[in-house]
Amino acid sequence: MCKFENPKPTATAIIIKDQKLLVAKRVEEPFKGKWDFIGGYVQKNETSEGALKREIKEELGVDCELTYVESFTGTASYQEYVYPVLNFAYLTKLNGKIKLDKKENSKLDWVSIKSLKTIAFDSNQKILKFVKQKFVYDLNIVKKLINQLDPSAEVNEQSLYKAMFSGYISKIEKNGKLLGMGWIFPRQTLLRCQAVVEDMIVDEKQRGKGLGEKILLDLIKWAKGQGVEVVELTTNPKRIAANELYKKVGFKLHETNHYLLKLR
Repeated sequence: MCKFENPKPTATAIIIKDQKLLVAKRVEEPFKGKWDFIGGYVQKNETSEGALKREIKEELGVDCELTYVESFTGTASYQEYVYPVLNFAYLTKLNGKIKLDKKENSKLDWVSIKSLKTIAFDSNQKILKFVKQKFVYDLNIVKKLINQLDPSAEVNEQSLYKAMFSGYISKIEKNGKLLGMGWIFPRQTLLRCQAVVEDMIVDEKQRGKGLGEKILLDLIKWAKGQGVEVVELTTNPKRIAANELYKKVGFKLHETNHYLLKLR
């Protein structure tokens, strides 16, 4: 038998709804009777994405959309043999009504991110720690903040999570309460590496305290660390305080026409 310690690839679904994770109770050893994420091993001639879509179809009976998150190292075992694994984690959106396959798992449940303390397999424990660090938000407060910026806006939970991986979200909290936030995302054009600031807002009760400037400077600091050459943003001329802040930190008004084409 080959003794090389090459890791076996696995794929795992991070499925979140209303700040709750979908977990399954295992029917087999190891970790029989323990909570686990949906996922499994990558088989011959499969990609990690293909493997996870297959596993979700087998275990939940639905199709899905995947957004790559990160890979996590760990171990697994077969009988007495312990071997390394490389776990590819994906933020997963399910399309359809899930159905429990009791051959795969004995139970499914939605457990709040904050209250889920442990999970089967050490690589999954790393994923759980990552989720707790990155994905814990008070969605009601986020919606209230965004509605102060645009009353017609509808906050999509999955879009919030995906935004973290296409850029950077800066937030200010006090005693666990979200006071303000801003998002920046980079883009490479033919001419330069740019970044765009979007959805920057401070709670109306907290304005005038310098929180907006603190968020904006944090976004700019992130952009510098990414090698961004130019940061751009747009704002309503009626937002007097916001316009003054942007000029204060060095933004220059760029005379151009700004067009939008709605595709959906």
